[in-house]
Amino acid sequence: MTFEDLRVFVTVAGERSFSKAAKKLRRTQPAVSQAIRRLEKTAGERLIDRSSRDGTLTDAGDLLLDYAHRLLRLAEEASGAVSELRDVKKGRVIVGSNEGTVHTVLPLIEAFQREHPGVFVEERRLAARQLPQEVLLRTVDFGIITFKPAERGLDSVLLGTDELVLLVPPGHALASSKEITMEEMGRQSIIAHNDPSPARERVLRLYQQRHAPLNILMSLPSLDGIKRAVEMGLGVALLPRRCAQAEIARRQLAAVDVPDLGSPRELRLVYRKDTTLSHAAQAFLKLTRRMHT
Repeated sequence: MTFEDLRVFVTVAGERSFSKAAKKLRRTQPAVSQAIRRLEKTAGERLIDRSSRDGTLTDAGDLLLDYAHRLLRLAEEASGAVSELRDVKKGRVIVGSNEGTVHTVLPLIEAFQREHPGVFVEERRLAARQLPQEVLLRTVDFGIITFKPAERGLDSVLLGTDELVLLVPPGHALASSKEITMEEMGRQSIIAHNDPSPARERVLRLYQQRHAPLNILMSLPSLDGIKRAVEMGLGVALLPRRCAQAEIARRQLAAVDVPDLGSPRELRLVYRKDTTLSHAAQAFLKLTRRMHT
């Protein structure tokens, strides 16, 4: 059975006439008759009582008519749903980021949802080093990373830069300092994130290379927990400035530059080079390029 033959059958049943159905469908009467015969052959039953002049349906025809209406409605709904995806009225975009870069994607999500409010956007927390592979595996549509991807199948859009700063409570002795050295920071009570990251490994490697001490007093599992601990005076923390912009603006925390450690990092939206992105993901990428080029 084809949708087109079912559509002919529904029209014949509604018009109670082959000729009227042919006129309404803008087809010849023989073509309409052939469509009904094909359906009857497939069903193995007569669908229309040929002895009646008003196109009365047989019992099999009545049964099929109900299913035909439902199938045609489903076909219209399916076509409409695909059209909505194409017009970016529906769909889903999945962006992967770690806890430190999630702040970067929020302005993109806000702008995207203003333009496409019907699209669901999901942000998944993933380790930075996993993100290029997750994008290639299509687990996520995009990833936010702080390095240029080496994988051949990936490309990226530069979103901006960020830097590592030492966060201290407002009453701390270093709060009024514009910048300090690595050695000065190493003498502080450091609160670290216990999730390994390329940035953390780079900092630890720099201290090892200089044979300088680094006093890590405690480690916590979340950035919010670390910022709260710093506010409480439990120690200081080296974090990306963007992670604490709100607290710095409200003077809950003070940011001190550590030039040896805080070289600007590039923030990039990474994506697959191929053309398999969904309509919604293509729209997200287009908006990102518009905002950052």
